[in-house]
Amino acid sequence: MRWIYLSPHLDDAVLSCGGLIFQQRRAGTPVEIWNWMSGIPADEMPLSDLARSVHAGWELASAKETLDARLTEDRLAALRVNANPRYFDFLDCIYRCADDGEILYPGEIFVSPHPADHSLVSKIAEVIAKNRRPDDVLVCPLTIGKHPDHVIVRRAAEQAGQPLRYYVDIPYAFWYPEQLAEITENLEAEAFPISEGELVVWQEAVAAYSSQLTVLFGGEEMMKNALKLHWRVNRDFYLYF
Repeated sequence: MRWIYLSPHLDDAVLSCGGLIFQQRRAGTPVEIWNWMSGIPADEMPLSDLARSVHAGWELASAKETLDARLTEDRLAALRVNANPRYFDFLDCIYRCADDGEILYPGEIFVSPHPADHSLVSKIAEVIAKNRRPDDVLVCPLTIGKHPDHVIVRRAAEQAGQPLRYYVDIPYAFWYPEQLAEITENLEAEAFPISEGELVVWQEAVAAYSSQLTVLFGGEEMMKNALKLHWRVNRDFYLYF
């Protein structure tokens, strides 16, 4: 039985589930992280002001430099939790354009998926169906924060038709804590106790995403403090179904 964590971006699964992933690997469970929006835009594709500002926030220049750096970070993070990463070539929302060249997300990330992205749901669902096995356990984001890429991946996973578990989106759950009760209202929770040692590995795995730490947490130390506080309050890690 494989556990497959569906990660919209090159960090979401480890950010959200790193302690549990490491625990499962120590127990001998096969774990894969399927990274969806890890494609590199073509050089000739126009970049929105949003994409340029995001690159600046990450202290990276071109889209290719950005994706190369983030792929390197993700491989290190996956190594630290001992999971097997897979990469698919769909583009991050900050790079996506319609067929006529319209930039789909020119100035804001936390919005509903653009109508032009509706076909993307089916494309990802087809890839999930093609690559999954009957006894796989698929784990996808709850979509706290309503990031369009998280919403698209969840819709695709549900369209693929296999029973799912859902993980809490970190750090968005820290930013929008009121959304957890709303999103999980009709779901059941399954608890997985996480040890302090597993927390430390989780923190070190997230630290591999050096380009993201300032934007998401304010720095590495604040990231470690945020995850530790989350662990102290909850102790158990929860998946929903």
